[in-house]
Amino acid sequence: MDSKKTFQRVIVLFLGVVLAAFFLIMALVVYVDPFFHYHAPLRGFPYLVDNQLSQNPGMAANMEYDSVILGSSMTVNFQTDWFAELMDLDTIKLSYSAAYPKDQANIMEIIFRSKNNQGKRRLKKVFLGVDVITYTGGVDETKYPIPKYLYDQNYLNDIQYLLNKDVLLNYILRPLADPDPTDLSNVYASWWTEEYYSEEWVLHNYHSPKQVEEETDRDAYLEAVETNLAVNICPYIEKNPQTEFIVFFPPYSILFWNDVLRENHLEATLEEYRYIANRLNAYENVKVYFFPDQEEIICDLNNYADYSHYHPRYNRFMAQCFADGRYLAAKPGEQGMKIEDYLTRMREIALGFDYEELLAGK
Repeated sequence: MDSKKTFQRVIVLFLGVVLAAFFLIMALVVYVDPFFHYHAPLRGFPYLVDNQLSQNPGMAANMEYDSVILGSSMTVNFQTDWFAELMDLDTIKLSYSAAYPKDQANIMEIIFRSKNNQGKRRLKKVFLGVDVITYTGGVDETKYPIPKYLYDQNYLNDIQYLLNKDVLLNYILRPLADPDPTDLSNVYASWWTEEYYSEEWVLHNYHSPKQVEEETDRDAYLEAVETNLAVNICPYIEKNPQTEFIVFFPPYSILFWNDVLRENHLEATLEEYRYIANRLNAYENVKVYFFPDQEEIICDLNNYADYSHYHPRYNRFMAQCFADGRYLAAKPGEQGMKIEDYLTRMREIALGFDYEELLAGK
């Protein structure tokens, strides 16, 4: 009988220790909060910020800012300090690699819920990079599965965050053992160093697609584009007229246009640009910038690390354009180049480039 009671006491003690350990771990995660799910960063803690899917929602909800950079990997090399220097903006970068429109909608939902409901500073500007190739995807499609428990407002499912081995080991204990805090001005910056920005490297990794004989219909992509705009982008523009949306098309290299031509959808792709630009430019609180036709940039592969990702100096260039209004697509009735003017120039560049000479050495 005594041995049975002793065994029961050991079991109860063991369960108590385990339960206490769980509560201690959960308390530590809440206190440090490496994904910023409950509060802003603690002063002095060496936070590691490298997980877009898990850390962006918390940063959107709990950090102080008045402007935000959204987009794919085309936006990761913006430095938020530039936006303070050039436009006096307190900016946060919430990029998602290979982002689909739904990815933008997911984070904008948190941004505007936080800004509109918590009495924080008004959101002045959203800088939204648009990759036309992603706007033909499904309206609910994201590039990667998201951890929904970090995006919703249901604290009951937070146990997946509070008792998470990766969170504890890699985002709390490892930073304490080997402090190397992330510079939030340059968070998510690409890993490519200077030697990767070269024609030789780009061509080494590039494979030209096979020639497609049948041309894609000019309007082939527009139904999907309109659905994505109507569901994932335009509602946030319409519901937040006090916020200015700076929409921009990034400058992919000339190899992107080689793909477009060989796959025989040049006019369909240009129509995507036209449709998105005109659709969004119709809003008073939207400005549209067009960078794909920057010939001196896109035709020199030494400006790229692959067929689409450009050197960070061109992120700086675009930030300067946002500040001074260069390469803005004028709205109807306004002075300046219209989107049709930019597209005419883009068509001329794409059709007039000597791809055979460029690719001859491959």
